[in-house]
Amino acid sequence: MDEDLEKLKKKRLQELQQQMSVQDSLEEQNLQQQDFEEKKKQILRSLLTNPARERLGRIKIARPEIAESIENQIIMLGQSGQLKNKINDEQLRILLSKIIPKKRDISIKRR
Repeated sequence: MDEDLEKLKKKRLQELQQQMSVQDSLEEQNLQQQDFEEKKKQILRSLLTNPARERLGRIKIARPEIAESIENQIIMLGQSGQLKNKINDEQLRILLSKIIPKKRDISIKRR
């Protein structure tokens, strides 16, 4: 009886240790993700003017996948040295018009 109880205690202890290690790894991943996002914000802050950053923030709320794509492109341009000046709002609009697909006009014809 004592042996069975001891085995159950050991098994439960191992399960708890595994759960703790999983939680620790998740916390570490979250910290790495937050660090990555902070570095990304700093880079974008140095590459975009305030109005352009505000526009990108609004786009991020409406269409996060497109904003992510634009952010990555801007960062790549900045790191490769292709940007001489900060990207202003007008330049960001031009970049957006190239990326965001055009809306289709839908017309309904009645017969």
